[in-house]
Amino acid sequence: MNYKSEVLEELLPILEAAPVIDLEHDLCSARAIPVPENTKSSDVRTTSHTIKGPESDLLMKIYQPINRVQEKVPGLFWIHGGGYVLGHPDVEDGICERFAVDSNCVVVSVNYRLAPEYPYPAAIEDCYAGLKWMADNAEAFNIDKSKIAIAGPSAGGGLTAALALMACDKGKPEVMFQMPLYPMIDDRNETPSSYEINEKSMPKAWNRENNLIAWRMYLGDHVSDEISPYAAPTRANDLSGLPPAYICVGQLDPFRDETINYVTRLAQAGVPVEFHLYPGCFHGFDAICNNAKISIQARNEYINALKKAFHETEDKFAVEK
Repeated sequence: MNYKSEVLEELLPILEAAPVIDLEHDLCSARAIPVPENTKSSDVRTTSHTIKGPESDLLMKIYQPINRVQEKVPGLFWIHGGGYVLGHPDVEDGICERFAVDSNCVVVSVNYRLAPEYPYPAAIEDCYAGLKWMADNAEAFNIDKSKIAIAGPSAGGGLTAALALMACDKGKPEVMFQMPLYPMIDDRNETPSSYEINEKSMPKAWNRENNLIAWRMYLGDHVSDEISPYAAPTRANDLSGLPPAYICVGQLDPFRDETINYVTRLAQAGVPVEFHLYPGCFHGFDAICNNAKISIQARNEYINALKKAFHETEDKFAVEK
């Protein structure tokens, strides 16, 4: 595959200017790659809280719309991306602010522990602790406890899917909607797209080689064990009973086929799911090329999906009334 002929023209210059990610030999530099600038919204109040996590303190960032439409609003638990080895809540301030304003909700973002220093199950345990803290403190933040959603991109999408499974199995907190965006959910790397998007065909985007290294770092000593669906959600045998979902992925993403397979299984299990596939788009295109038309379109579509999930019950009631 020649990526120059496959990638959308408006995304190509930004992709070619991107640094090569070397997780194997220079994880520190990969963690220091600058992110697109974000102008802080004057419509959002952001605060930070430190809570007690399973094994260490956890930073929680809270984004609240200054001009609320009503006193109690829905809550979104956001999980940042980064292949389970990179990332921080600060990196995704911009999208969290957009969710808070456009969907009229409180957003809570967790700084979960990263591999390889803290391999599985550290990240998912931190995420569950953060979600539980959000639900337990719903009154303090004027969150409608009956309208809590979870979402995230890439590894954050994988953790979103895993967290939906875990919350469903435990019976709490109640999650009404999940939004795994181009999720990292299959450690086996056996799909056609996993082989198709590699360091030769797509050297400067997330590719097969990066993915193999990241999974190895994340699974740690578990890599040779029977893998839990809380680590790799595609391993789950039963997807019934999960909350409705919105999922998207680029056609040039190594996660394309595992995402499509997961969407199919959700639908077969009776879970309402909306799915978008974006031709000519590589992994994380909406964040890396945040001003491109296709990126703006993709963001608007998943923000609107969240808004619809949060508020369609209210709209239906208003119409009936």
